[in-house]
Amino acid sequence: MRILVLIYEFPPVGGGGGRVAEDICRGLAKRGHELLILTSHYKGLPYLERRDGMTIRRIPVGRRVPFKAHFVDMLGYVLVGFFAGVVNILRWKPDVMHVHFAVPSGALALPLAILTKVPYVLTAHLGDVPGGVPDKTERWFRWIFPLTPPIWKSASRVFGVSEFTRQLAKESYGIDGKVIPNGVDLELLNPGEIALNQPPLILFAGRFVTQKNPVQVVRALAGLRHLAWNCVMVGDGPLRAAVEAEIERQQLGERFTLTGWVTPDDVIEWFRQSDILFMPSLSEGLPVVGVQALAMGLAIIASRVGGFIDLVVPDRNGFLLDNHSQTTGVAALKGLLSEPQKLLAFRQFSRQHAHKFDITQIVEDYEEELLQIVSD
Repeated sequence: MRILVLIYEFPPVGGGGGRVAEDICRGLAKRGHELLILTSHYKGLPYLERRDGMTIRRIPVGRRVPFKAHFVDMLGYVLVGFFAGVVNILRWKPDVMHVHFAVPSGALALPLAILTKVPYVLTAHLGDVPGGVPDKTERWFRWIFPLTPPIWKSASRVFGVSEFTRQLAKESYGIDGKVIPNGVDLELLNPGEIALNQPPLILFAGRFVTQKNPVQVVRALAGLRHLAWNCVMVGDGPLRAAVEAEIERQQLGERFTLTGWVTPDDVIEWFRQSDILFMPSLSEGLPVVGVQALAMGLAIIASRVGGFIDLVVPDRNGFLLDNHSQTTGVAALKGLLSEPQKLLAFRQFSRQHAHKFDITQIVEDYEEELLQIVSD
């Protein structure tokens, strides 16, 4: 089977959605399928790359930063991608397209499917669904929403990475899709014997944007300065200056490490060195960092939003937070930092719970769906 993958950001560019797509593509390639990924170019990256059985074509869209796509970048992907898509479909003759993100990738898939008659399946990650990330996309959806229903209704299959994402899509478009969660390679992400750090290391991993609520990490830990802990915040974004200012205001500079933007391999290495994932997000799909944290045996303290509900078994491997006040997360963190044996038990349970998200099963689910479409 030949699969053309349309995704506007793909590792090392972008966030968790791209890493999900990469794992799925790699898994399908291992099962003998041919994959061509059409994505955005970023300075320093090759326009054509072959690795792990995949062919990656990057098209010039003028993308300026790796961690955030601006509207003009997305529009460029759709416009330039149309011509690149037509050429590659005519030359390569794919059997099916797998589209990640209804917006903007779906806006490219729809005219390509109409023109070439190649069917497509759509995986929604959250920010591409109305109501998924209101602070980030509400303004866009006010005027692009009328243009989006055909993208969803023309797809041969629609998948959501969490039940929350699937429900949002159903409410907005009447599409009763299927949940296929984000997965991880449990062999690649193997913590070995789990042992606690002294002092415990708390990890935040994600874009420094309002949706992820990174400043709250500093505020919560400021209320626990009397306990032993260190914190690493992995990522970058427009709120980095606000995070740095809060760390300085709280006089906690010696206890925080801000890594900036790092490679996916570096993120995994930080997981390997950490004990607790703390994510006070305002909204989420099924966050890749959460699934990776499970695989690496971290306890998880996260907001009761989106896919975190699928990842955290309260009082077994973490806690779900119900509000976004300045004290959010303080009590949960205090409980784990004060009881090492409880923290160790939570970490061990996370590793066991991760088997629910084994990438091998996720890839098999996608393969079955794609083969059904091709055989129709």
